[in-house]
Amino acid sequence: MAFILTFLGKGGVGRTTIAIAAAKKFASQGRRVLLIGQDSSPAFGMMLGATLGADPQEISPNLHAVQFQTATLLERSWDEVKKLEAQYLRTPFFKEVFGQELGVMPGMDSAIALNAIREFDASGKYDVMVYDGLGNQDTLRMLGMPEVMGWYIRRFRQVFADSDLGKSLSPFIQPVASVVLNNANFAGDNFAQPTGQVNNLLEQGQQAIHDPRRTAAYLVTTDDPVAIATAHYLWGSAQQIGLTVGGVIFNQISSYSASQSSSSTSKTFSEAFSPLAVTTLPMQSVSNWQPMIDALPNFDEADQAPRAIAVNLSERKVSLFLPGFDKNKSS
Repeated sequence: MAFILTFLGKGGVGRTTIAIAAAKKFASQGRRVLLIGQDSSPAFGMMLGATLGADPQEISPNLHAVQFQTATLLERSWDEVKKLEAQYLRTPFFKEVFGQELGVMPGMDSAIALNAIREFDASGKYDVMVYDGLGNQDTLRMLGMPEVMGWYIRRFRQVFADSDLGKSLSPFIQPVASVVLNNANFAGDNFAQPTGQVNNLLEQGQQAIHDPRRTAAYLVTTDDPVAIATAHYLWGSAQQIGLTVGGVIFNQISSYSASQSSSSTSKTFSEAFSPLAVTTLPMQSVSNWQPMIDALPNFDEADQAPRAIAVNLSERKVSLFLPGFDKNKSS
């Protein structure tokens, strides 16, 4: 199982640059690293000095990179669906629809990306995966998807099974799910075992998101008040899905901030994001990565950050830590 690291913050604060530097830092420690870029534009590859595709490629020792191409990932998934359909249906109706024809609907890219991350994690090839996503609420919705999907499956499984559509599809679900879920044997309810195994996968995803030793995020901001407010908002949002925010990276100090003493700047940000640790990075060119790599925090200490929910069994107490949430205001 790999440690998954991502960064949250307003666009333009340098999340991609920091993600690349973080990946290089892990690789220099001898860890097998996969750097994942969600943005399909050429900028990501240009910063790495490589032409990236939908399959991981080696950038330097211990460092591989991949650039998600949703259309390609969707096409591959569709081909697998068609193979299963052709195997178990006498008259497959998907055979005339080709993956190249499919359009990416809103939200589909997040689900496909999450599944790709899961597959890379399950491969056992990587010790660390650095995910350079959109860094906003879309990323948090993606990471919160296992918990949401788990609720829907638990709530609507029986409703679907009792419907006319569910009864019609039941004979088809059994053999297909048997293949997808490693030749599982079914008895009784055709929906029980496949949905149970899907729930197990979703529960594993939830556990990974909730465990800071498996998944963590860091906030990235500049001295721009909007960037600071956005980072603070994303901090609270991340805590609400159980994702641990390990610290704050104050990036690209402007001439105004640079004119102030570093102690004053650190104190201001420490107060705004207390009790998170704040790391300050000066403005610098990416032509020399080493100064940024050296200035980055120790990401292995993310588990020391406050958790959203803390349970004290001896005191029979549950504590909530939700930054930005005011219990005196109704939502």
